[in-house]
Amino acid sequence: MLNSPPSLSKTDPAGPPTSSAARPALPGWVDLRTLALLGVLAILVLVGALTKPDQFLSTGNLQLILTQASVIGVVTVGITFVIIGGGIDLSVGAMVALASVWATTLATQDFGFGGMLMCAVLVGLGAGLINGVLIAYGPMVPFIATLAMMASARGLSLQLSEGKTQMVTVDSVLSLGERDAYVLGIPPLVLVFAVVTVLGWLLLNRTTFGRRTVAIGGNAEAARLAGIAVKRQRLMLYLLSGLCCGIAAFMLIILTGSGQNTNGNLYELDAIAAAIIGGTLLSGGRGTIVGSVLGVLIFTTITNLFALNNLQSAPQQIAKGAIIVAAVLLQRRLNRTDN
Repeated sequence: MLNSPPSLSKTDPAGPPTSSAARPALPGWVDLRTLALLGVLAILVLVGALTKPDQFLSTGNLQLILTQASVIGVVTVGITFVIIGGGIDLSVGAMVALASVWATTLATQDFGFGGMLMCAVLVGLGAGLINGVLIAYGPMVPFIATLAMMASARGLSLQLSEGKTQMVTVDSVLSLGERDAYVLGIPPLVLVFAVVTVLGWLLLNRTTFGRRTVAIGGNAEAARLAGIAVKRQRLMLYLLSGLCCGIAAFMLIILTGSGQNTNGNLYELDAIAAAIIGGTLLSGGRGTIVGSVLGVLIFTTITNLFALNNLQSAPQQIAKGAIIVAAVLLQRRLNRTDN
């Protein structure tokens, strides 16, 4: 099978340059978008250090920020691939809820740690498979297919749990959420997030799978003519998104010690927003795992700052919206520069 021609590939900004235009001399893993995100994150840290220095800069609070970012971060890695490939996934939050509920039923908990983990992953893969088949071979518009999955998965999770919170009784699962499980002061969930991030970056930037994803997102017909199996690639992207949702669901089970149908509420919006401000184009063809992770950290830090300063959620949402608008305007400006 032929790889996509160089003209189709808009590689991850965290990888090789996307344009032959002259650029300032920057390290290979960074570009102007990444620098802008790092600048925003630095400003937020400075605000936290000035307003609540003892609380914000404490080890416990920094661990909390990273832990809270981990679950939505894993979901964001998966949805970044989908968006780069020219799709969208509105069902990620509902898939997290369904996987967390199914993995915490009494019948599943009887199989212990391995059974719960396997159940969460398989449920995520199953839902992702349905999305992929409907979109790639249906064919259905991604918005409609994933919207239907969002409604169905929420309804099924509500039916399975009967609207109740399902408490975890497996000690090996609960122990991972305890401080004794930290590795060199790092929570296990943060380590999982780091591993998923590294694997996602390698998959996007160093494999044929990543090049094909960028190619079909940039121009699906040209990618097909170049010999890429576009339908199969799209199916694999939604499977990857479902896998990330299954992993995130198990992480959420560890974090909360329970499973409930309200888990993952609005994750789809937060994940898409994080990917967008990280430099991923909604039209597909370009994106960056590094940027998406920074987007998650920015949103999580904003939430933490508002909580520490006892501020209402309304200004928090306004701040997030302003950041999204600024990020999109920056993208458009940089795109004109690239062209």
